[in-house]
Amino acid sequence: MANWLDTPQRYGRISRGFHWLMAILFAWQFAGALLYVSIGDTAVTKFVGGTHLTMGFTLFLMVLLRGAWALLNLKRRPPHHGRQGHAAVAGHALIYFIMIFQPGIALLRQYGSGKGFSPYGIPLMSVRDSKIEWMMLPADRLHYWLGFVFLALLIGHTTMALLHRTVWKDDVLSRMT
Repeated sequence: MANWLDTPQRYGRISRGFHWLMAILFAWQFAGALLYVSIGDTAVTKFVGGTHLTMGFTLFLMVLLRGAWALLNLKRRPPHHGRQGHAAVAGHALIYFIMIFQPGIALLRQYGSGKGFSPYGIPLMSVRDSKIEWMMLPADRLHYWLGFVFLALLIGHTTMALLHRTVWKDDVLSRMT
């Protein structure tokens, strides 16, 4: 059972599984968004981007589960020390905030649009004839740009992991691999 739980030396299999599965799903999300921005509305874009809503909902559920798992393992997790440790905690808090806020406002927009939403065939939001503008406004204004802010944060996160490995030669990256 110890391999499944986090320890002060290393994240457990469940934490690592959440991390890497979410990394793959976010890569798919960003691939669709970047394809749409770069080549427009094409068959390729529709194939990759056609799962954006359902994948975003899936990631939203996963981050909630991952956050709950992290809280359950909080006393067992690898510690963060010093200024770099405080910066890592702040960076991770910002990443978690965006991973919750971004799909949250997207779901609010979806409900406000009246279009309905049935991820994996499960009806969560019914179709309505009317729109609720105030529910759509936050995502209309922020979702697109916040996605690119999030991408920049993830690039920074990856860069810092690689710096820890190659420049500072510590074991930070090995905790999650």
